Amino acid sequence: MTAEQTDIENAEAGMAGRAGPSFQPIKAKRAFEAVCDQVRREVALGTLKPGDRLPPEREFAEQLGVSRTAVREAMRSLENAGIVQCQQGMGGGAFIRKRDSSTVTQAVGDMVMLGQIPSHSVTEMRIILTEQAIRLACERATEEDFQAIEQDIDRAEELTLRGDFSRRNAYITEFYRILAQATHNQVMVMLVESLSELTRALLAKASPVPRSDVIGVRRNVLRLMRARDAEGAVKEMRAHLERLNRLLEKPAAEG
Repeated sequence: MTAEQTDIENAEAGMAGRAGPSFQPIKAKRAFEAVCDQVRREVALGTLKPGDRLPPEREFAEQLGVSRTAVREAMRSLENAGIVQCQQGMGGGAFIRKRDSSTVTQAVGDMVMLGQIPSHSVTEMRIILTEQAIRLACERATEEDFQAIEQDIDRAEELTLRGDFSRRNAYITEFYRILAQATHNQVMVMLVESLSELTRALLAKASPVPRSDVIGVRRNVLRLMRARDAEGAVKEMRAHLERLNRLLEKPAAEG
């Protein structure tokens, strides 16, 4: 067992009598890393929750026994990691960030842009995750979940008929988030949303003209999901996503 795991277990054992986070003075060469570790620990234990504000910089530095520079550097590191959100001005400060997929999207997107991850790895994993999301949703989705998916399809169709493709694109991506929400698994929601947003950005570069078959495909997928026909819905969606993949691969092949 590592020292960090021991610290967490000891902290969990003493949580019953605690009113809030318990930060300890730091003695370390790289103090900002120890500040990050303590904040991460309190988030993991649940004593720091989304929306909670960390102490002001001066107070936090005194409480931890480190310099204000170390606290400032730690806040930058935690903000880059998507754990805190730093706000300026009246009522500002460092707040524990609510869960969202933007950090994952940015991290993977940066690696794609830098050539560290090929775009086909993104689209391949998106297909795998979407298929699993459909299977889970067929098991767990309520009628309310299905209605939310149908409403999104209706809005996308209305905007398509109007020719309002800029707003339509937002609903096109939203579809996958709502589909993932029907799994009632928040990690699935974050991953599906992130990879769908990345794929949308890649498609916008490859082919700015929206596909005409999207609405029909989604209505078929929803119909099959309502019938709890997971394999039928997966087959329909896979064929659609593979067509999009071929569209993305064509410019690369031509280049």
